[in-house]
Amino acid sequence: MTVGRRKFLGYLVAAPTLVVVADIGRQAAWGGAQASAAALPSPPQTPEVYEFVDAYRDACRPTNPLLAVEVKEDGRVAFALPRSDNGQGIITSFAMVIAEEMGIDPSDVDVTLADARPELMFNQLTGGSSSTYSLYTPVRVAAAIAKGALLDAAAAQLGQEKRLLETAGLTIVDTAGRAIPFGELSRLAAVPVTTAAEVVLKDREEFTVLGKSRGKSDALAMVTGAKKFAMDLMPEDALPTVICRAPDLNGFPDGGPSNLDEVRNMPGITDVAPIGNGIAVRARTFGQAIDGVNALQVNWNPGTVAGQSDEDIVEGLRRAELPLVTPPIPGKTLEQELVHFSRNGSALETNCAIVSVKDGKAEVWAPAKSPISGQKIAAEKLGLAQNDVTFHVIPGGGSFGRRLFNDNIQEAAEAAKAIGKPVKLMWDRANDCRQGRVKPLCVTRVRAVVTDDAVASFELRYSGVNMEVDEGLTDVLTSQLIKAPGGNLGVSETFWEISVHTPYNFGVNTRAMVETNYGFNTGSTRNVYGPDTCTARELMIDRIAERLSKDPVDFRTEFVKTDRLRKVIERAANEADWGKSMPEGTAQGIGVHQEYKCATACVVEIDARPETVNRNIRSARTGPRVTKVTFVVDPGLLLNPLGFEAQVQGGINDGIANAMTAGLHLVDGSFVEASWDNYFYTRQWNTPPEVNVILIEDSEYPEPGGAGEVSVAATMSAVVNAFRRATGIEPEYTPVLHKEPFPEGFTQYPTSPPIPASPTNGLEFTF
Repeated sequence: MTVGRRKFLGYLVAAPTLVVVADIGRQAAWGGAQASAAALPSPPQTPEVYEFVDAYRDACRPTNPLLAVEVKEDGRVAFALPRSDNGQGIITSFAMVIAEEMGIDPSDVDVTLADARPELMFNQLTGGSSSTYSLYTPVRVAAAIAKGALLDAAAAQLGQEKRLLETAGLTIVDTAGRAIPFGELSRLAAVPVTTAAEVVLKDREEFTVLGKSRGKSDALAMVTGAKKFAMDLMPEDALPTVICRAPDLNGFPDGGPSNLDEVRNMPGITDVAPIGNGIAVRARTFGQAIDGVNALQVNWNPGTVAGQSDEDIVEGLRRAELPLVTPPIPGKTLEQELVHFSRNGSALETNCAIVSVKDGKAEVWAPAKSPISGQKIAAEKLGLAQNDVTFHVIPGGGSFGRRLFNDNIQEAAEAAKAIGKPVKLMWDRANDCRQGRVKPLCVTRVRAVVTDDAVASFELRYSGVNMEVDEGLTDVLTSQLIKAPGGNLGVSETFWEISVHTPYNFGVNTRAMVETNYGFNTGSTRNVYGPDTCTARELMIDRIAERLSKDPVDFRTEFVKTDRLRKVIERAANEADWGKSMPEGTAQGIGVHQEYKCATACVVEIDARPETVNRNIRSARTGPRVTKVTFVVDPGLLLNPLGFEAQVQGGINDGIANAMTAGLHLVDGSFVEASWDNYFYTRQWNTPPEVNVILIEDSEYPEPGGAGEVSVAATMSAVVNAFRRATGIEPEYTPVLHKEPFPEGFTQYPTSPPIPASPTNGLEFTF
């Protein structure tokens, strides 16, 4: 598909000042697949022609005309972004998009996060790296119409032809140098009746803002501590509130605390009340609330996986696995199974939500990615109508899919109702890890039949703990179910169908998934099904290449379906000096992935020599170290190269964590890890000394791809392949170090009391 200089429709909205909206509901949905010739071509799979971001953009089309760009009386341009910024930088990039079309500086555009707006239906959900892809054109159209209206008003005032006028700062100037401020023109351009308007967008070659690197608009506030997150807000009487939770995953109280009065009389404690699966403690400070939680004496009922451990779940998933169905084909059969253990889905900023109820109305403050759903949940828990709840979306400190779920809002609403007072609820770190949402444990299986020079069949199966999907995302997927093959798939199956594919010509090519509900708290953590299925696929491709005595890069370039993907593979191999001589115990590995309208290839170098594996770092899981990453991505239309690169860097570290160290251990109904200090995410001693991110700036794909998750899958698969080549060990699970003994000094925190005491010895390890 190409987006040329054709006209787009929008409206001047009846208002005291200039307000415009876009209407692109009739825009074409997607382009065709780019299949290439190969020995045994495979038919297109759904994501090759229609993936999740397409589905989400289609779901947004009917309500795009409700998105407004406004020129304020002071001349500044404003846009209430119906998405949540959790560090991914969309506040900055959409200021750039508006500035580009209006001919102004991005610093003159005030992008804020919109309160929950139920009338937007599906159009206020942040997930699947879809924000830029779904909003790019409607926001451009609105901005272009705003500029046109300002020019019309200025032409009338100055008696000049519109084509001779231009923006200069926040003014419109004519050829004689006369200028009229935006603020004055905004009143003149305002219309008493909503009026249709057509606009032609800029050509890509005319861009002066987009495509140029720009730092995040909130970067200074972030590093100076001036940025306000939900837990920094101080609504009147919204006191700190913490939940006492069970030792078992999803355990719940067996009656009330035996020492309720004692805890209520502790210093600072204002209220103690049972809610949901726990007991809420409200206090003057969070420290006092935590002291109250840890003092509670509670008998707990067993949780949803009481007495079970990882291997019990793995065996159950194996029994549920869907059969491989390809009939016998001449050739050598290769088969592999990989177990992918649960991973922590917490963001760096722990869960927080504020709820205040007064006079039959409620206000909620939270960093929600699905605020309409959050508003509905809060209303139900508070016993109010949804329109009696005002939901303020606050910028978050990271998300990775976690903030698609409104657990914090539900609990804060329950606590506010039970206590009858405003609450500022915060999850503690230990329970965010133990009881929070995780990337589900799953088992992947691949079977390939290989002839003398090709792959005759390739089958991928995924058997996992059920991936819970937020109510808002469920609504989006449900609205698009009819477009998925079969037209009657469930929510998870639909997400799988439009997100997972094998981008190679491998003859008979099948994929299928099945999920089982074990009672875990799961979520669509960053890149959802991509990393595990990509790793299973790319690991098998290395094995097939070996079977055919082909180089892994040459094999991929020969069998990959699209020229776009082939180009990034070749670029990554060249940039990384693929195939160079390396010492024994070190190796390169490659991974390839295509999703979110981006094509990616990653080459890593890993050092598995004893002097690296056996590094002596206090309480650390060291192991082989990824020493170099070369990551090439064709991002489509590149809006902010600096922001895109930062997103890729974050995903690279996620991919390394998934591959090497970051797994949760379920033992006897509870996760061993609690908080980030004993969960082995990529640490400084694991992160590569050299990371080279190469963005293809002249991509032929005309629209912006998603950046937030795009680099996780290819990196994870490249690291696992490099580990296999360096060590000679056939991986059976990820992270590959999951079954290594915990390092010396590892601390397993008790589950009762539920919150570990704060460390007091930090200075002993500072220098």
